[in-house]
Amino acid sequence: MAVTELRQPARPRPRRSPARIAARTLAASAEMGKPMLSFLFVLAIWAAVGALKLVPEAIFPAPWSVWSATVEMWQTGALPKDLAVSCSRAAIGFAIGASLGVVLGLLTGRVALVRTLLGPFLSLLRPIPAIALVPVAIVWFGIGEGSKYFVISYTVFLAVWFNTHHGMEYVPDIYLRASRSLGASRRREFLTVVIPAAAPYIFAGLRLGVALAFLSLVAAELSGASSGLGYRLQEARQYIRTDRMFSLLIILGALGATVDLIVHLIGRRIVHWQQG
Repeated sequence: MAVTELRQPARPRPRRSPARIAARTLAASAEMGKPMLSFLFVLAIWAAVGALKLVPEAIFPAPWSVWSATVEMWQTGALPKDLAVSCSRAAIGFAIGASLGVVLGLLTGRVALVRTLLGPFLSLLRPIPAIALVPVAIVWFGIGEGSKYFVISYTVFLAVWFNTHHGMEYVPDIYLRASRSLGASRRREFLTVVIPAAAPYIFAGLRLGVALAFLSLVAAELSGASSGLGYRLQEARQYIRTDRMFSLLIILGALGATVDLIVHLIGRRIVHWQQG
């Protein structure tokens, strides 16, 4: 006699109530509004200082002067070109530094021989600022793009390596013992246990690397460059155009914050189990 297996119909997924959706939307809007409130507050104080002329315009330009300088640089075509050049340099330097940092961080965190040979030396390099490497980079690579990529990738590399290395060190032993008791191979343990446990540290290093990429970008472009936001900042200093200086600094900050937000959102999607 054939046995017929009876299956219960799948239960429909519970629908979220409109009130709950509205509450979550309101909470998300309030969270996004906090940074905007801060910016508006600072902008209001800045505008008040400019309107009352409490500080000379040549030293502390008003917001409308900075906006006019931004429009002027954009209309001449200098700002779009400098933006494209600087973003390209930052992206290439970040890609090189982050890739090397993750790979070497995985090695120094898991291979004792590599950690012994390279760990102390890399720790010694961490306090050296990017600006101090500009003369060495120019001697090694000339005043072309190579020296700028070197300075940016060096700075990003150390930040990403440090976070990746410590993430590998802080993998809980209980995870490793559990995987070995289940008969997992070294390769499977590395891919399914070690990497996910260290992923939050790796993404923290990548976020820090994004900020450092733009910081070191300015240092790399201050000498030996004929284009880029750092070069344009140096030019504005020579002609005492503080309105252009403020404009370029705000653009650099906005660029860094935007890329940082993108990396943060990617990290939240990938390392979703770490979200509290």
